Order: sequence, then structure tokens, then C-alpha cells
Amino acid sequence: MTDWTRKKNSSAARDFDADRFASTIFDDIRTRMSRLKKAWVAVRALFEDPEDTEQVFRVVSALRGRSLERAYMRFRSTDIGNRILLEDIDLLSSLRDREFLNTHNEGTLAQAYLKFVRSGDLTADGLVEASYEATENIEDRDLLRYLNRIRDMHDLWHTLTQYGREPLGEACLLAFTYAQMKNPGTAFIVVLGSRRLARGYGRGTIHALWRAYRDGKRASWLAAQPFEKMLATNVQELRSMLSIPEPTAYWLVLEQHGLR
Repeated sequence: MTDWTRKKNSSAARDFDADRFASTIFDDIRTRMSRLKKAWVAVRALFEDPEDTEQVFRVVSALRGRSLERAYMRFRSTDIGNRILLEDIDLLSSLRDREFLNTHNEGTLAQAYLKFVRSGDLTADGLVEASYEATENIEDRDLLRYLNRIRDMHDLWHTLTQYGREPLGEACLLAFTYAQMKNPGTAFIVVLGSRRLARGYGRGTIHALWRAYRDGKRASWLAAQPFEKMLATNVQELRSMLSIPEPTAYWLVLEQHGLR
């Protein structure tokens, strides 16, 4: 070993701060464990009250990791996503306007969406309230626009996929959503909830969840669709255009229990 190599290795050893390195590692572990604990508490609360949508946002926020950054960058790289951010297009304003939605013909996405939200006595603002905690610290204006848009699409995705609001339908939509968005939080809820769902719905439950995930992988990326313009499109044509098949495995489970 030359004198120069010895000096270089000696300098590198002095520059390496073992205590600081260990502290960084442990801080990272503590942060991850804290997020996992928060997600676990939220999932347990969600199992106790499946209507508590706020818990879903807590899990997704706690476990999203870098999935949000990757999905956001993908969104803004598309022509539609870039236009939405540049023009500050707000999907929520279209979904709030029931009078506007009612002007669309029968069979359109607008009418199918109205039928879905009315059947559950839902409003577009319900998700806004539930997601407040998950978005209150987002300072980037474009990122917040993207997050809000994904939130506001939720009931449109219900409408397009035809998954209902009962526990199995919500879980299937989460499986579909995980395939689309790759947020570990959604997978966390589905995996932990699958056994409980199987006890309640019995045979075919796991297959229905798997089919929902597979269909989500095969469908067009819904996050970057111009839904404001699609409201006037026939919903069946739209499902075909976006490669969203009928959820036959899910329907079969419901039929076995007299729920369809």
C-alpha cells in the first residue's frame, strides 16, 4: 500500500462519523415504525367502522412512501396532467354541480355518477372533509391540486368499476386502486382486511379481490383522464375505452349472499 493510499484511507475513516450514521439509521427505523403503528391503529378503527373514510386517508398518507412522488411526476408528464396543473382545473366543482350533471343524457358518466352518489346519500364534499388531515401539510400547490383530484375521483372510479360501497366493494376498489397508484397503504388495508372479508363473504372473496387488482393493472391509467370532458360520454363506451371490464367475480360473491 502506497503512502498516498494510506493517507486517503485514513482521511476517509476520519470523515466517517459512525455515531451520526447509526443515529440516522435508527431515526429512519423509528419513523417507519411510527408510521406503521399509525397505519395499524387507523386500520383497526376502519374495521370497527367501515364508513369511517378518514381512516383510509390516514393509512394511505402514513404508508405512501415515494409512491406519491412517482405518481405525481407521471401525472404531470402527461399532456392532460400538465394542462390540468397549468389551468388549475378543479374536478370537484363539476361534481358538486348537480344541476349541471342533470343536464346530461341518460346513460352518460354524469348520470351514472349521480345515480351512485344518490343511492348512498353521498356528496362530493364528504371526501374533502375526510381527507383534510392527510393534505393539510402539503405546501406545493401543484401537488395539492393533484392529490385533491385523485381524492375527488374516488366515486367516479366506483361508478366506472361498478364496485359498491359495502365492505367487499370498497376493498375491491382499493385493490384496483393499488394496481393503478402503487400506494402501499391501499395494499395494507386490502391484505389485512381480506381474511375478515373472507369470513363474512365466504367463497370467492379472495378471487374477487385478485380480479380487482388484475383489472386495475390492465386498465388505462385513470389518474390522467379528463373526467370533466368525459361526463358527457356514454358510461359503457367509456368503460370499454378505458379497458375496465365488468366485475363478474365480485358480482358472483354478492349473488351468493343475495346482495345483488
